[in-house]
Amino acid sequence: MQRKQDLHRSAAGFTIAECLISLAICAILMTAVAVAFNASLINFRENEEKFQSINNARQALSRMTTQIRTASCVSTTTPSHQCVFLDGADPSQLVTFEYRDAADPNSPNTLVLIQDGTAYKLCDNVTGASFSKTASDDDPNDAKSVLISLSVKCGASERTLSAAAVVRRAL
Repeated sequence: MQRKQDLHRSAAGFTIAECLISLAICAILMTAVAVAFNASLINFRENEEKFQSINNARQALSRMTTQIRTASCVSTTTPSHQCVFLDGADPSQLVTFEYRDAADPNSPNTLVLIQDGTAYKLCDNVTGASFSKTASDDDPNDAKSVLISLSVKCGASERTLSAAAVVRRAL
């Protein structure tokens, strides 16, 4: 009978203390993995938002430079936050690109296209935009080129993009 009890006592297995210690170690490891995964997910979302903001700004710059290049006349008398020109395809059509700052109640921190009296939003999260116009030699009220600077903010990050457009008059 003694021999049977000795065999039972020496049988392989884990004690309750060993199980609790391994459970605690697993919980610590799982917590570390969850924290790392959460940080990675937050970083991915922030990078995605930055990408979207910068991409929207690039698309807006591309549209602006394309339209300004084909304009028939670009005004040099407008303020630096606006670019007003006559459309090259329809010279009777007045087109305006305008930056609206945080004080604007309708569309704060946006870049808009105003055409036919209607404002279309081109880009959000804009913290600054300027249009530097270089006057033509022939007419000081008509620009020969426009330098566009656009600052976009996403979270704590702010980027400034620039583009230039030389006005190509109808030949």
